[in-house]
Amino acid sequence: MMTFKNIIRQDVHQTFLNPLEFSDIHTVNGKEMPVQIDSNEQIEREKRINQHVDGIYKNQKLIYVSAERFGSLPKQGSLLHLDGRVYIVADAIEEDGVYSITLEANRA
Repeated sequence: MMTFKNIIRQDVHQTFLNPLEFSDIHTVNGKEMPVQIDSNEQIEREKRINQHVDGIYKNQKLIYVSAERFGSLPKQGSLLHLDGRVYIVADAIEEDGVYSITLEANRA
């Protein structure tokens, strides 16, 4: 039986995280996988959060990855490697088989 939740799970891989549609292949923690980097949502989040603390600018990225391909949901404060750069996980939530992960990298 095809339920709405099953259709959404299919869309995650066939459309949203499909490199031919919305995502691109990136290296995350040493594994290549489809990743959607959402600049627009991150810009809106940055408007609501003060980005300057003691002269340090926090470079943030919001990424979406398949929970199945990524593995366990990363813990806040843990390190994540994205395309050779190291980020700190500021926030991570699971939404119907997709992880929404906010990453931070400090720049002086």
